[in-house]
Amino acid sequence: MNNKNNSAQSGGVWSRLELWKKILIGMLLGVMVGTLMGPSAEILKPLGTLFINAIKMLIVPLVFFSLIVGITSMQDTKKMGRIGLKAIVLYLGTTAFAITIGLGLATIFTPGAGLEMVAVSSDAAIPNAPTFVQTLLNMIPKNPVGALAAGNILQIIVFAIGLGVSLALIGEKADPAIKLFESLAEAMYKLTELVMKLAPYGVFGLMAWVSGKYGADVLLPLIKVIAVVYLGALIHIVVFYSGVIAIVGRLNPVRYLKSLTNPAAVAFTTASSSGTLPATIKASREELGVSKGIASFVLPLGTTINMDGTALYQGVCALFIAQAFGVDLEAADYITIILTATLASVGTAGVPGAGLIMLSLVLTTVGLPLEGLAIVAGIDRILDMARTTVNICGDMMVSLLVAKSEGELDEEIFEGKKAFQETV
Repeated sequence: MNNKNNSAQSGGVWSRLELWKKILIGMLLGVMVGTLMGPSAEILKPLGTLFINAIKMLIVPLVFFSLIVGITSMQDTKKMGRIGLKAIVLYLGTTAFAITIGLGLATIFTPGAGLEMVAVSSDAAIPNAPTFVQTLLNMIPKNPVGALAAGNILQIIVFAIGLGVSLALIGEKADPAIKLFESLAEAMYKLTELVMKLAPYGVFGLMAWVSGKYGADVLLPLIKVIAVVYLGALIHIVVFYSGVIAIVGRLNPVRYLKSLTNPAAVAFTTASSSGTLPATIKASREELGVSKGIASFVLPLGTTINMDGTALYQGVCALFIAQAFGVDLEAADYITIILTATLASVGTAGVPGAGLIMLSLVLTTVGLPLEGLAIVAGIDRILDMARTTVNICGDMMVSLLVAKSEGELDEEIFEGKKAFQETV
């Protein structure tokens, strides 16, 4: 009897823990188990794969339905254009600032100094970033159903925006379709809540695999690069984002930082901005008080064009490679890196392996050896965890500021004075 009571009590304690605490426990246990097991920890990877697959299952319908609901809830197409412009300006502006932080930290800490590497010619295929014209052409899906099936997020967003605007323009005839999409969106939010219950176990499997695969022997030579990227990520979130919220939004940044716990934990372990979208939408609405329309429009847009973390990583890695190969960069090169990475963030956001593709573009633009890609590719997963976390924190910051500027922020929810209540 006592054993049964003890087990019930322990189960009760676990069930009462907040999700972010469960994820943190799973993360720490995963690191410890992976360190002890080494490469054999790969047997735990299926736990993480199961969770990742469940998250990926949500992405396409969640983006599609939430965008349509967000657009139709605005009803005013001028308002939608205004909100879209605000979001894009904020996303690109913060991206430029992020890469500046990366360049500054790499200049101060010189992670590549003393390596004295020599570039050699290589026939290895380097992935090409799409041109601006290609990006524009690829935005329009020839077959919307095919885009949905292939999971092409940029094309899905364009189609969803077009369909949402059309529904908003046809008036009462759109009511049945809008109600259907609202019901489907709510169903996806509930399914997201169910899937997120798997997060602690999926995170455990992922972290065990990562820590087992990337042991200390592999990480030590590049530990300085990792440390600089993580320091930059911390500065960008805690100092820059919080400062913008306090100065521009005139809001308490502590409330914003507290709201990041769940989505940041998911982003850090999955290394997927799109995969974290369910958690960012949930946190933005329920903890920040962002309206359904703003959250459903601005956040999916952010997963495509907001690359703050990736830009920061490029600033650090570009200078690391320049220092490692003994290449001196001039002021014009720094400006070129900032502009290239900022503009390329829109064109390559929907491409698999966007971080390395964008880095190859930056290296080529300023004449740095592409062999440097091989150096950072080995730790790309670890760096990806940090840059993805920055990306989703930026998404939530922009949604908060846009909601405040449009008068669509429930400040009582934001200040914790009332609980979130679902409205259809």
